[in-house]
Amino acid sequence: MKQPKNILLVDDEEEFLETTSRRLRRRSFDVKTATRCAEAMPEVIAGWPHVVVLDVMLRNTDGMECLRRIKRQSPQLPVVMLTGHASLQASIQGLEHGASDYCLKPIELDELVEKIIIACKDADNPA
Repeated sequence: MKQPKNILLVDDEEEFLETTSRRLRRRSFDVKTATRCAEAMPEVIAGWPHVVVLDVMLRNTDGMECLRRIKRQSPQLPVVMLTGHASLQASIQGLEHGASDYCLKPIELDELVEKIIIACKDADNPA
């Protein structure tokens, strides 16, 4: 995959979703958003996203539980975790459950795009 095209953003902060999705679309990505894991899973099941960007803290479901659901459904799907809390423990836990990488919020768009592209390359070329 040259560049991932379909990005699923899952975050309960609607302002973050609006701003980030708009900025990613300007860079020629197709973006869908969800504020809950239950909204994200139909897209995962349908095989739409090339990568999921998932917040660790969601209102109705723990982000780690959502990560486990995503990985049960699509084990090869790259997931980049976001956390607004500089929690090393949450980051380690995410990586242990199959996340490709993690980012601290707020994040610069260039850094997020780079992590998305690297996660997809790694998924295409497993070690």
